[in-house]
Amino acid sequence: MNPTCPGPTLGVVGGGQLGRMLAEAASPLGVDVVVLDPTPDCPAAGVADQVAGAFDDPKAVRALAERADALTLEIELADPDVLAAVHEESDVPVHPSPDALRTIQDKLVQNRAFADAGVPVPEFVRVDDADDLADAVEGLPGEGVMLKARTGGYDGRGNRPVERGDDYGAALAEVGAETGGALAEELIGFEREVAVIGVRGDDEVRAFPLTETVHEAEILRETVVPARTSDAVAERAREVALDALDTLEGRGVFGIELFETAGGDVLLNEVAPRPHNSGHWTIEGATASQFEQHVRAVLGWPLAPAEARAPTVTTNVLGDVDEPEPARLRGVERALSVPNAHLHWYGKHEVRPLRKMGHVTLTDADSDTDDLLAAARDLRERLTFTDHANQ
Repeated sequence: MNPTCPGPTLGVVGGGQLGRMLAEAASPLGVDVVVLDPTPDCPAAGVADQVAGAFDDPKAVRALAERADALTLEIELADPDVLAAVHEESDVPVHPSPDALRTIQDKLVQNRAFADAGVPVPEFVRVDDADDLADAVEGLPGEGVMLKARTGGYDGRGNRPVERGDDYGAALAEVGAETGGALAEELIGFEREVAVIGVRGDDEVRAFPLTETVHEAEILRETVVPARTSDAVAERAREVALDALDTLEGRGVFGIELFETAGGDVLLNEVAPRPHNSGHWTIEGATASQFEQHVRAVLGWPLAPAEARAPTVTTNVLGDVDEPEPARLRGVERALSVPNAHLHWYGKHEVRPLRKMGHVTLTDADSDTDDLLAAARDLRERLTFTDHANQ
């Protein structure tokens, strides 16, 4: 698809914050965005047109394709069979490919695909019932396992560590694996979690610098660039990430999550076939954001460089309420008063406990990442949805 301004229209399955940021990045390129989402006035609707419908509704996906020159996704709940059928009917290109989505949607299939391709992953086994889980706890290395539902998990949902003596049936129920099954992975004693945002274009590949990802309760809280690790680990992580990218089909951005082990090895954790929370730092911290790269890649346009401009830290703004309530963020004035801070609001009307509502990025060529991280944490503590703001 040759670049023109005004450009083509990009259809996105999903209208959450990733769809919103995709539309924001597409606009300067002359690309219009239409999103498919079942939620009225979804976050992306503030900056893009919306088709109302379920992510896996064939009729809704066809309606999206009728308004688009190319289709992509920002959520893995899209149905690869529906996307493939719509592509066949309409000849509208779909990227990343439905086959890549099929692989990613089932964590067992994903692990097997990467292992078969020689990409290093933690040891894993299929788990269908409590007896299988008991065997996994006894048979895999270490004192316990990470139990993962094969489908549907995100932001810590669908995952939990399991140790000897736990109630295995209850653990399976907790991760929601009664219908779709699960897998158990060896519990990795990692030094840190890291990520690479990989990009595949029409005939070129890019990888952003290694990102350190800081999680709490399985939810990403902060990212740090450059990652606080050795050059050797950073280079090995890049190699593993690009090998994983070679395993999947289609153009676009892929969020590639990795473990750096205590011994300095790198293991693949999971891959998302879309822009990823670990790449939000690229909006201010890189020469071109992951969202701009995704738009370029999906349309078959030349990719931009994928280089960091300066040390960059991002912290997520999560819901700090006990019950759902209308969203009203307090402490914004402080965030806006810091010259090197950038606040991003996701346009969600309701705040829920630990729901991702926005993020703050700090970038400064004259600061090191520890100082930036301390400043980011201070700003995050002052941002609250409660009435008793600590400002």
